[in-house]
Amino acid sequence: MRLAGPAGVPAREVAERLGERLRSVFGCQVLVENDANAAVLAERWLGAAAGADDVVLVLAGLSPGAGSLIGGRLHRGHGGAAGEIGALHLLGRQVTPERLLSTSGEPLDPLDEPAVAAVFARAAEGDARAADAVGRFVERLTHDVTALVLALDPELVVIGGWAAGLDGMVQPLRTELARYCLRTPRVVASALGGTAVATGALRVALDRVEEELFAVEDVSSR
Repeated sequence: MRLAGPAGVPAREVAERLGERLRSVFGCQVLVENDANAAVLAERWLGAAAGADDVVLVLAGLSPGAGSLIGGRLHRGHGGAAGEIGALHLLGRQVTPERLLSTSGEPLDPLDEPAVAAVFARAAEGDARAADAVGRFVERLTHDVTALVLALDPELVVIGGWAAGLDGMVQPLRTELARYCLRTPRVVASALGGTAVATGALRVALDRVEEELFAVEDVSSR
């Protein structure tokens, strides 16, 4: 899940607090994982990133997030906040995420997926304002993904989230990344779609079970 805590509180600490609270309520082991991290694990397990070791998955939306595999291992960062590219809009950008796809000047709720999809549909039908809005969205997403690609040099970029299901999203990204990146990675749409995060959560749980089942006790210190 996407966790937002008080300013200055590391994401990992927020996750730990939530895990502790849920463990006390349910009386069982609880694991907490970022949605984009779960999605990239799922795509490598059963989806578009099968067999790839260096992967960036972007949950594309008005406030995107990313999960990354480096050398086949999930990269969470020192404080668990790696991949929070949705915060890049704070770096002096004039258009806020809520107005990025707005065609009326009024803020657009990032969670209102039907309204967002309607903007893309109108753009495909030739609506000039909608086309401008979609252009802004693709440009912003390209800049966000480019920052990750330049930093991590992945072999594969997977586009997930609600934007992955919208026609024409991947090819513009491929074209724009070729302009900005020193080496252009492969760019594909998510193979798991809306099930990626839940599938990744299952993978996280299975990894923990396997870790505990096959743990070898260290008897050298006895």
